[in-house]
Amino acid sequence: MNFHIPHLPDRPGKPRNDGITMMMDKGLSVRQAGEFASSSGDFTDFVKLGFGTALITRELEAKLKVYREGGIRPYFGGTLFEIFYMRGMFEQYREFISRYDLDLAEVSDGAVTIAHDEKLRCIEILSGDVQVLSEVGSKLAGVSIPVEDWVSMMKTELQAGAWKVIAEARESGTIGIYNPDGSANTGLISNISDNVKGHDIIWEAPLKSQQVYFIKLFGANVNLGNIAPDEVFSLEALRLGLRGDTISDFITG
Repeated sequence: MNFHIPHLPDRPGKPRNDGITMMMDKGLSVRQAGEFASSSGDFTDFVKLGFGTALITRELEAKLKVYREGGIRPYFGGTLFEIFYMRGMFEQYREFISRYDLDLAEVSDGAVTIAHDEKLRCIEILSGDVQVLSEVGSKLAGVSIPVEDWVSMMKTELQAGAWKVIAEARESGTIGIYNPDGSANTGLISNISDNVKGHDIIWEAPLKSQQVYFIKLFGANVNLGNIAPDEVFSLEALRLGLRGDTISDFITG
C-alpha cells in the first residue's frame, strides 16, 4: 500500500491457501510474461498455460523461469492432460511435467470422457509427484451434470489426493457453474459451497461480473481462476474494495 487506508480486508501473503488468484496464459511471449510478473506477480499465485499451448510455446523453459522468478507457480492446463491421456500416454505426461520441474498439475475430463475411477487413479498417482488441481465440470455446451454428481466428484477427488478442486467455467464463463449468458448458476454454486469447504475450491471466474459475484458472496479471499492477464491487477482492486463494485463491502466502522 502506498498509503494506509483503514477498513480494507486482510489479504494473506504467498504462499496462501485462501484468496488464490490463478491467471490463464493463452500464449504470452517471454517478454509479456516478464511484464506481467513485474506488474501483477504479487497478486498472482498460479499461472495456467491454457489448453495444449505448452506444446507449441516458444522458449517454454524461459517463460516458466520468468514466472517462477516473479513468485508465481506455473502449470499446464488440464486439456493438455486430456490430450496425453486419450492417447494412452499418461506416463509420458508425468515425464513431461517432470522435464520442466513443475510442482503443480491439473487433471480434468472436461473435453474427453474419462471414467471417474480412472480419473481418481490419475489424481492419486500424480499427487505422489506434485500438488494436484482437479477440475470438475464439462467444457462442452449442452452437457448437464446433476448437482449431486458435482458435489460427489469434488469430494472423491479431494479424497484421492487433489489439493484443490476447480469449478469449471471455461475461459468464456458460459459453461459449468454459469448459465449461457454468463450469470451465476446460483443453485449449483450454493449446493457446492454447502458441501465442500471454501478453501478447497477454485471458482473459475473470467468475467468481471463473476468476480464481483464471488467476492460479494464469499469475501475478499475467495479462490478465483481463469483470470485474464490484464484483469489480475483490477481483480486485486476488487478484492480490496478499491473499485466501485466493492467499495462499500468491507467498511466495518
